[in-house]
Amino acid sequence: MRRQLAALYGNVLAGARLALFMRVRPFDYHASPLDFAWLLGFNFCMWVAVALLRSGLEGEFDPSAIAIYLAAVPIVLAAAYAVAAIYRLPERMLLIATALSASDPVFELIGLALPLLLQLVGYPRVAILVLLGWAWLVSVRAVMVCAGARRPQVVHGALAVTVMIAVGYFLLPRTDVWLAPQEEDEPPALADERMFHEQGRLIERALAGIGSGTPGRQETYFVGFAPDSSQDVFLSELRFVRRLFDERFGTQGRSIALASSVDALDELPIASVTNLGRALARVGEAMNGDEDLLFLFLTAHGSRDHRLSAVQPPLELASLTPTALSRMLQESGIKWRVIVISACYAGGFIEPLRDENSVIITAAAPDRTSFGCEPGREFTYFGDAYFRDALARTRSFTRAFEIAKESIARQEQAETLEPSLPQMWVGRAIGERLDKAAEGQRKE
Repeated sequence: MRRQLAALYGNVLAGARLALFMRVRPFDYHASPLDFAWLLGFNFCMWVAVALLRSGLEGEFDPSAIAIYLAAVPIVLAAAYAVAAIYRLPERMLLIATALSASDPVFELIGLALPLLLQLVGYPRVAILVLLGWAWLVSVRAVMVCAGARRPQVVHGALAVTVMIAVGYFLLPRTDVWLAPQEEDEPPALADERMFHEQGRLIERALAGIGSGTPGRQETYFVGFAPDSSQDVFLSELRFVRRLFDERFGTQGRSIALASSVDALDELPIASVTNLGRALARVGEAMNGDEDLLFLFLTAHGSRDHRLSAVQPPLELASLTPTALSRMLQESGIKWRVIVISACYAGGFIEPLRDENSVIITAAAPDRTSFGCEPGREFTYFGDAYFRDALARTRSFTRAFEIAKESIARQEQAETLEPSLPQMWVGRAIGERLDKAAEGQRKE
């Protein structure tokens, strides 16, 4: 037993020195079948212990994961056999397999610190690629230590361990032998019968609360649409913008906000395409068509095919497309429109929506992403620049866009981000109307 423990210690120490690129020699390893078995047993115990620590010393043992761990053993032996055959040193097969396995404890410990490393680096894929590259270099070094560095054998040996790592990483399922306790998910709020029926009353009250326009006065109506509950920033942005328009642009009693969010289910109607169509139809009925203006604000994730994401579990909501929005606006009969879309790839909405009576402002070009959807934020980059900053300095929607565009460009440049390139279309007729309104404000 004492000899086996000493041999195990020697193998683990040699593996650590190999992984840290310190000097190591072939005879530093102990490569009998029993020594190899002890090393595998120790590595398994390390795997279990690290998984237990990662789970916070809670959870339960998953015996089905043992088969996945054992499946890696023949992969290592196959690689060792291939390297020994390439070098024509069959007697060193077990030595090579031992060297390939002896550094595993080092990588298990690195895996324990991996979440912290990913947080520090900020680029998870880069960090994982660095770790894979490190594992590959260590494996190639194991081949060179045990079998030599002569060519072309070392190149072929490196290819063999590359296949070993690729098979282990890409083909074996990712699993932990110690599973963290699973918290019982609370049923989505919409699954509650009272909340489900309350949604029907919310949309009816919201539609009924939209007041009719006053003949002879140019008034503004506000419709807000935040259909993605996966990020709190969309709801936060929508609430601010509605409050801004109610207080600064006089839309109190002529505004409606639709939001998909667990936190707002008892406050706001769900932001479904159907509800948006009903809201636009009701606003169209209430407005004085030739006088009043609609400000339509949409905020969500956007996709490359120019759809706004719609997420509200357990419902399966349809995403909003430019064509569907254009159809709803036409059917509503609303003539004068300012449409602001805060989403990635939002520029793809301009072409289907543009006409002589519309201003269309988007947070990004059709082929660019916008920024600021991270958890914990209250505004996207565009929402912050346009609504919180620019519209606090001017009542002109188009001038506010120019201010916000410059601000966003500076911020993206400072953070070395690919420019989002916010876009604006101004129809001829509404441009003249807005110019007259701005001129009247200056005279006042």
